[in-house]
Amino acid sequence: MARDDELRKAKAAYRSAASEGNRQEEAKWANFIAYNLKDRGEYVEALKWLRIDYEISEKYLSQRQCLTTCQSLGEVYLLLRDFEHALLYQKKHLDLAKDLDDLLEQQRASTQLGRTYLEMSEKSDDHQLIRNAKKYFKSAMKLAEILKNNPPTKGSNFLKEYIDAHNNMGVLEKELDNLKGAQESLLKGLKICDEEEVIQDDACRSRLHHQLGLVYMELRMWDDAREHMEKDIMICKRIEHCLGEAKGFINLGNLHFKVHKYDEAVNCYEKALKLAKSMEDEDDLVEEINQNIKTVKEAKNVMDEIKTDEQNFKKLARDTVNARGTSEERKCLLQQYASLGCLIDKARSISEWSKVNTFGKEKKRVANELCDKEKLSDSFLDVGESYEKLRNFKKAKKWYEKSWQTYKLIGNQEGMAMAKINIGNVLDNEGEYEQALDAYEESYKIAVEANLPPQQLSALESMHYSHMMRFDNVEESRRLENLKEKLKLKNSKREKQEEITEDRCSETDTEGNIHASDDRSNASSSSHTKSNPSRLKSLGSVEEMDDDEPLISLLHSSIRSPKSKRTCIGKQDECVAISPKSLSKTTSNQKTAVGRKRVRVVLSDDEDEMYAVEERSKGRIRSHPIEDVATSAEFENRHNKICSLVDIEESSGSYKTTGLHVNSQNCTGFRSSSTNEVAIAPGFAASSSENLLHKHSAACLKLHNSNDENNQCITIKIDKELIHVEAHSFTATDKLSIESVKVELACLYYLQLPAEKRSEGLFPIIQLIKCGDTVIESLETIDTLKDQMGKVLVEAFIDGWVQKRLIKLYIDGCKEVSETPNLKLLKKLYDLEVSDDEVTVSECELQDLSVTPLLNALRSHKTFAMLDLSHNLLGNATMEKLQQVFTSSGQKYGGLTLDLHCNRFGPTALLQICECPLLFARLEVLNISRNPLTDNCASFLSTILKNCNALYCLNIERCSITSRTIQKVADALDAGSVLEQLFIGHNNPISGNAILSLLAKLRNLKRFSKLGLNGLKLSKPVIDSLCQLVKTSSLSALMLGETGIGTEGALHVTECFLNGNEESVKLDFSYCGLTSQYILKLNADASLISCILELNLAGNPIMPEGSNAVSSLLLNPQCCLKLLVLQKCQLGASGILQILQALAGNNSLEELYLADNADIDQHSPQQDITTKGGSELSQPNTNIPESSSKVCVPEEVELCKVNSDCNDLEVADSEDDEPMRVEAVANAGINGSSASSCQRNSSSSECQFIQEVSSAIRKAKKLQLLDLSINGFSTQAAELLYTAWSSSRAYPASRHLKNQTIHLLTEGKKCCIKSCCKKD
Repeated sequence: MARDDELRKAKAAYRSAASEGNRQEEAKWANFIAYNLKDRGEYVEALKWLRIDYEISEKYLSQRQCLTTCQSLGEVYLLLRDFEHALLYQKKHLDLAKDLDDLLEQQRASTQLGRTYLEMSEKSDDHQLIRNAKKYFKSAMKLAEILKNNPPTKGSNFLKEYIDAHNNMGVLEKELDNLKGAQESLLKGLKICDEEEVIQDDACRSRLHHQLGLVYMELRMWDDAREHMEKDIMICKRIEHCLGEAKGFINLGNLHFKVHKYDEAVNCYEKALKLAKSMEDEDDLVEEINQNIKTVKEAKNVMDEIKTDEQNFKKLARDTVNARGTSEERKCLLQQYASLGCLIDKARSISEWSKVNTFGKEKKRVANELCDKEKLSDSFLDVGESYEKLRNFKKAKKWYEKSWQTYKLIGNQEGMAMAKINIGNVLDNEGEYEQALDAYEESYKIAVEANLPPQQLSALESMHYSHMMRFDNVEESRRLENLKEKLKLKNSKREKQEEITEDRCSETDTEGNIHASDDRSNASSSSHTKSNPSRLKSLGSVEEMDDDEPLISLLHSSIRSPKSKRTCIGKQDECVAISPKSLSKTTSNQKTAVGRKRVRVVLSDDEDEMYAVEERSKGRIRSHPIEDVATSAEFENRHNKICSLVDIEESSGSYKTTGLHVNSQNCTGFRSSSTNEVAIAPGFAASSSENLLHKHSAACLKLHNSNDENNQCITIKIDKELIHVEAHSFTATDKLSIESVKVELACLYYLQLPAEKRSEGLFPIIQLIKCGDTVIESLETIDTLKDQMGKVLVEAFIDGWVQKRLIKLYIDGCKEVSETPNLKLLKKLYDLEVSDDEVTVSECELQDLSVTPLLNALRSHKTFAMLDLSHNLLGNATMEKLQQVFTSSGQKYGGLTLDLHCNRFGPTALLQICECPLLFARLEVLNISRNPLTDNCASFLSTILKNCNALYCLNIERCSITSRTIQKVADALDAGSVLEQLFIGHNNPISGNAILSLLAKLRNLKRFSKLGLNGLKLSKPVIDSLCQLVKTSSLSALMLGETGIGTEGALHVTECFLNGNEESVKLDFSYCGLTSQYILKLNADASLISCILELNLAGNPIMPEGSNAVSSLLLNPQCCLKLLVLQKCQLGASGILQILQALAGNNSLEELYLADNADIDQHSPQQDITTKGGSELSQPNTNIPESSSKVCVPEEVELCKVNSDCNDLEVADSEDDEPMRVEAVANAGINGSSASSCQRNSSSSECQFIQEVSSAIRKAKKLQLLDLSINGFSTQAAELLYTAWSSSRAYPASRHLKNQTIHLLTEGKKCCIKSCCKKD
């Protein structure tokens, strides 16, 4: 209240002076008001009054009057983080002071400039900023000493400026990592205060205590740090310095966090939060404190996890003791090693360095027992890092040198480079700057020799820092800076090229939905940032106004401070430190991984704005060799803070093949297929542009060398021609049958035909493929015949010919524009199961340029009823050409399905539809989902809905649209619309009012039957309105996944289907928080279950106890379910078995998804049933080194899984080192030899469990698709399950077994189909 009264009086005085025309008084009171507002945290309002002061002073008063105004303006702009204007006024302040020869004002201006440059240096990689700060702080100190010793006026001792200069020099030394120098300077400042009898409650003392608290915290002198922080808080409280008090509590909270007293830390942050909220313009500070509280709670959870994992590790240690001398000993040791790696990462993330030290030494012991030098080197790095963080530099250096020697012994140059950087960091901390520089230079030399760009960059940054900050060597610093920039530019170009390749659509990489994978691969190397321990948090200044800055958010920053030094950790998983924002620089725990960002950025053709489709993970697991079996993966999945290298296996071009090559038997028109030579098709040899096969073959030039074991080829005779096929294309294909190989052979055979034969557009139909006398019927057959490949002639037999005019037109078009035919596209167009009127070319890596031959072919083809261009890289240029195709066709009748989802179309792509009248009568289905349309498409969508009279299906999911577009869609609908299906899910934000408006319009549509609202949060009014729609419409499908509808809401909606709706319905309640109560209610009301055809409950906590309810539901004679999704429902092993057993009495269910419900290895009564690391029946990937997978996750790999988006199935590539051969098991029955084999490898109880599951599968005779993936079944167990499956189906059976993928199917069923591509 006193301050408010003071402010009111000051404003009254200002108005009085202004009315009197007293400019000096007017400026004085404006400055006074601004000063008070600044102390209250109202910086913007203070700035307004300071500008008034400045304008008056500049126009009417002397230059001296402008000095204080410029100083105040500079300070307020600095508080607002407006560095440009802050420097402008601070430099003007200094220039005026020099003109007036005013040493005091020069000292104050220099102090302010030093402070500003120091704060700027924290946000930039420019080392010149810290040099500027150093220059101005030293100048300020020199001037303060002159003023102290020779005051210009009597009675002035300029003590305050002198003390603050020591404070600022302490801050500078702390920033330069010289903690001892910082401590000396700050203690000298306090000594001066005592000698000169400065009062205890003085702002100068507060600033010194503040900085000393930070220095002692970095020195891990906890008691001293706490003492000074508490003194800082008490002084600020007594002098009513609200911001200083708030930041004092933040520092104290940080201290408690570092010593792992999390409750005390939260208490301090809450006190700081209360103070920050009392200030007007400190919203950023409030937000950062809230983040700190959240981070501390997260760290507390991690600490609890560490305690649990320690107990698990002790159990592993006991198991290892029991396994001594047996074949299980090594496996137990590997589990221990992986468990310790996980513990180290968790301890590192919360700066629990004493535990990192303990776990690291234990890890070293295990690595010794494993006799693995590389693992041993990594453990040395862990221990060295812990000692470095504990500031025991002597021991840190010893352990880092051990790591260096071991890496050198095994010839690991990457490890050597990392170890040398770490040794340099320790030497730098000890003040041995020349030796540190030598270490950095040696690291750089090794990295250059081994061609390791990430390590080169790390070493260059450290060298640059040393020369710039330690030796003040500007010339060498400039040279190193140029080297850095050139290397970054080179890396940037390479990464861009890799991103182009990575951004291709694939089953595991293109999905933008919430359950898509992080696509994390194994990192062969990693390094994490070691920031200077003395990162600046608050700066002293000559003025009483805040000497601190708000917390700088660096919790998840990927930008490394230019002053930071790297602590390189060996080949382990990357785990970002959990620390409060204000500690993110001082804790020095963050890591940066060299690799691609896990955000896929899509740039619309229409706008400069970039739409990032974040690929988040819901528990998907990486693939690693068996040696990396970890005890816990929850930490990685929950925090989702691991970055890894991504291997690029394909070129960035638009056209890739599996390496098929053609050779003519009679050598007419062909060169011979000698070593390193590629065959050229006749009729295309006139020019390089006509060589259709050359580009397809470019990736595998050595295929014809049959003596190369790694590059074997298979010669296949078709008719009179010989076609050379890379063996890998047979054995490593991800298809379930030999059919894809037959299609590929047919396409390659056509390409090598003479031009006159190709003119007819006739393609062969491959009936069968034989190896000697054996018919190759499946990929499993190929696997058994691999040893004969190359020795026995493989022959393909033609059963007939089929005309594919569109393919012929496409190949002709390629020739015209000198493009190589896209083999993926050819195979899609060849599909004999698809009508010629349906053009499906999804996932062909088409771009705006490479799609031109296809569009030209379509223009000549004229008639087609469906065009599927989904999952490509097409933009608006393609849409313009496509409009010309529609226009030139002249086709006015017949429905048209246009599937464009998952491309790069912008909003004006829809304009092309609006401007094509021929589509108004034809367009029936438009799927434009997963494109960056934004709200700019609203008017176009409205026009399409109004004009396209036949449009019955519209899908605009994941298009970055908001309520505005949804409202436009609602407004465009009228009672006469024929719209039947609408999907608007996963767009954000969409308000409840917009959804209510849409639902009201949908109730008036006579034919409406299918609605998708996945991913939209539904309020109670929306749920009530949705129920009204269900009651009044004939809905046959309702998608409400991830809407948070809950059990009660789901029951309410389901019950509404009973009111007059006689049709069976498909319901998606995935990831909605439903419990087993929902299933119990369904089972209690026979009329409810009798109307549900498909039910998706994935991601809901049904739990093991809910399996009883599911079993009862399936046994209910009224149940008519054909599809049931129970992925990730925490059913447990017993629950899975119980549900499978219930199928014996069910006659309706055809598809059942039970993936990711248990780890049979851990949760079933039969322990250790699995041998982690199953394999697909294919050649192993031998290019992945053992060391590339040192991560703390289970060994199960990412695999096909049912997504919340209603059965979104995806498959990842295997990275297992040694796939198991299980042909004998596959051909055996459950009993007899297979059972005995099972008993040889596991206990009888384990076999009993597998036999019970197998028995249940045999009895579930109506089932046509079963997904048991990610449940811990071994490869052997999976083969036994398939045997049971195949022996009991009424239709031919097939399987997809790969690692932990277990898909059992019958003829006509397909797995691994993306949710966005599923069709009714």
